[in-house]
Amino acid sequence: MAGADLALSASGASAFLTGLLFGLALAMPVGPIGLLCIRRSLDDGFTVGFATGLGAAVADAGYGAVAAFGLTAVSAFLLAWQGPLALLGGGLLVWLGVASWRVRPAADAAPGSRAGRPIAAFAQTVLLTAGNPQTVLTFVALFAGLGLATAADAGWQRAAALVLGVFLGSAAWWLVLAGGVAGLLRGRLSAVRMLWINRGAGAVIAGFGLVAIARGLGMI
Repeated sequence: MAGADLALSASGASAFLTGLLFGLALAMPVGPIGLLCIRRSLDDGFTVGFATGLGAAVADAGYGAVAAFGLTAVSAFLLAWQGPLALLGGGLLVWLGVASWRVRPAADAAPGSRAGRPIAAFAQTVLLTAGNPQTVLTFVALFAGLGLATAADAGWQRAAALVLGVFLGSAAWWLVLAGGVAGLLRGRLSAVRMLWINRGAGAVIAGFGLVAIARGLGMI
């Protein structure tokens, strides 16, 4: 009995470590969420920047849970509606990109007009990440490769450890990114540089949104 418990513990630790590394790998490539995190960390500070990334970590963990626990009805629904979800996410990205282009650097803003909104930032990135249900397929492939097709087949403890690892790995990256940007760069850039950073980030974010809209319309 003790041997079985030890084996289960080792299996869970291995799954957790795998999920941790996978969560880091998902979060680290610079995409629209990364740009939003950087821009908000510069403009609004660490709390809003980290909340932006944390929303993506929660959505990724949610998709991981769908794959890990064999929620086929949920994954089928998400994939069936991936076109409308891509349109919704793309529209939100375009709106955020335009807003980033138009925003004034914090140093130029009127007092009290740029209060941080971590809850809104968190909710926005949950929606943005949830607009890409193809992530479910990525998790399905990972879980199948690890012999975790469903929780019933592999044990819910191991599946849960993997999902927890994905969340913490992703969250750790956003913590480092937001903390590094806010701590090292915020307040050290001139208003002119901040203006062009906002505009550059806004243009790229809007570009990601247009690509998502094109994908949702079946154009690419």
